[in-house]
Amino acid sequence: MAIFPMLSAVAGFIKVRYVVDKANIDNAVFRAHYRLTTAILFGCCILVTANNLIGDPISCITDGAIPEHVINTFCWITHTFTLPDKIGKGLGTHVAHPGVSDYVDGKDQVRYHAYYQWVPFMLFFQGILFYVPHWIWKNWEEGKIRMITDGVRGASIGQNDDRLSRQKQLVQYLIDTLHMHNVYASGYFLCEVFNFLNVIGNMFLIDSFLGGEFFSYGTKVLELSQMDQENRIDPMVAVFPRVTKCTFHKYGPSGSMQTHDALCVLALNILNEKIYIFLWFWFIILAIISGMALAYSIAVVTLPSIRETILLRRFKFGTPQSVSALIRKTQVGDFLLLHLLGQNMNMGQFTEVLDDLSSRLHLGNNLPTAPSTLELSPMYPLDKLRLHKETEA
Repeated sequence: MAIFPMLSAVAGFIKVRYVVDKANIDNAVFRAHYRLTTAILFGCCILVTANNLIGDPISCITDGAIPEHVINTFCWITHTFTLPDKIGKGLGTHVAHPGVSDYVDGKDQVRYHAYYQWVPFMLFFQGILFYVPHWIWKNWEEGKIRMITDGVRGASIGQNDDRLSRQKQLVQYLIDTLHMHNVYASGYFLCEVFNFLNVIGNMFLIDSFLGGEFFSYGTKVLELSQMDQENRIDPMVAVFPRVTKCTFHKYGPSGSMQTHDALCVLALNILNEKIYIFLWFWFIILAIISGMALAYSIAVVTLPSIRETILLRRFKFGTPQSVSALIRKTQVGDFLLLHLLGQNMNMGQFTEVLDDLSSRLHLGNNLPTAPSTLELSPMYPLDKLRLHKETEA
């Protein structure tokens, strides 16, 4: 299998989504799920299916009574096993390989390994899972940010007159749809919850897939580096053994049952152990930053002061009084829309939009009224006002 063209395709999968002129409808943590993590999982899937890296994924040896291709196929599609109690024994003296030794059926503990043929399918499935929240949000969003920022987004800014015209249309849209974006925002925050639950659920999924060894896998590898060389028991060998045993039963020439033990070299586990130790660290990091992003979103929804701080410090807009007034007149859905607009426009242009929006909102709630007689009395003598009224009568 040509691995480099396939990896290049995965790299293109990332690159095509970083075009500047495309609308940005989420945040960096969101993109770490559906861009980076999905690309990592698809790349790992390609690696474990590339036979030219490691040769045959399994190679078994017997006493010659069974053809090599038969025993290889049988042990690959069924399972192999090791003896956990024999992993720490002396190599070459007590055991042939870690966990590989004579055993008594029903007495020695046996650990079966049948996951290896499912690793590429599991990695591909997980890559799809990490893309699903983005797919849901993209369909929920329906291209709103792309449409309302057309012509004022990134490098697509036009001439000055055209830019001002589009800015006015954008501000008018914000005013016309004020307080109508809460359902839009609920979809975004719901997908952020999905992202957090997705990474936690994938950790449990891998732990179940590897027989309950994933959660402690990374800590055991870290502990290994602090142990004496003579007392080390490599946890990666226990979870991803390089040599295992396989038992094949067949009938002999006389019709009697014959049992053949085979030693199988699982070259694929050289890659698997590296992939899953990386995924252990990456999922831990991703879960932490996803939890922090979710806590940040909860604060944005529940605390107006956080929304004020974002406009003041991140987008450098206005004074505390003007920002506070704008936040009071908008709701969470309006703020999310403004936040996404700020990510798709340059800072100066976005500030102009916010200034225009603030002034028009304030004018809409403070329209000038006709002055009363009491208001005019300091300006005009009372007799002139009376004469003016008599003339009108």
